Amino acid sequence: MTSLDVFFWFIIAFFIGLNMVRSSTSGIMPQLQQMQMTGQLGGDPAVTKKLALAMSGFLLMVPGLISDVLAVLVLIPPVQTAFRNALMKTMAKRQQAMMDKMMGGMGGGATGQNPFADLMRQMQDMQNQQGGGQYRDSTIIDGEAREVKPDQKKIEFKDVN
Repeated sequence: MTSLDVFFWFIIAFFIGLNMVRSSTSGIMPQLQQMQMTGQLGGDPAVTKKLALAMSGFLLMVPGLISDVLAVLVLIPPVQTAFRNALMKTMAKRQQAMMDKMMGGMGGGATGQNPFADLMRQMQDMQNQQGGGQYRDSTIIDGEAREVKPDQKKIEFKDVN
């Protein structure tokens, strides 16, 4: 095998990988965006298969024999299952780390207590300090105000009956 053959293989593998990435991601992007927005981990096998195809295509785009072998391995169903499990574990760990960071170490969790209880109590105390009580009206109306001059003409309503 000459260096020219290897070069052409890299070019062909790149375009095959590009085609795989395009075809697999175009159908699952809305689902991935929805999963990201809702924070839910999807177990849809079609999404998993298309993600594996995208990963395989990406690996084919990277020049090298090892990346090409890994791209072919990712296409094998048992490897896809292991890939999905690893991806779900990673996503679950990231979600948990994000929740822990947002909670600021409030505790709760496995003890069965409401982890938001301290936060809710602090918010109620702040409302009480601002003069509002438990029954304070919390309706907020957003709008613009302008001064109305009394000598300005007013709109008259006509009876259409």
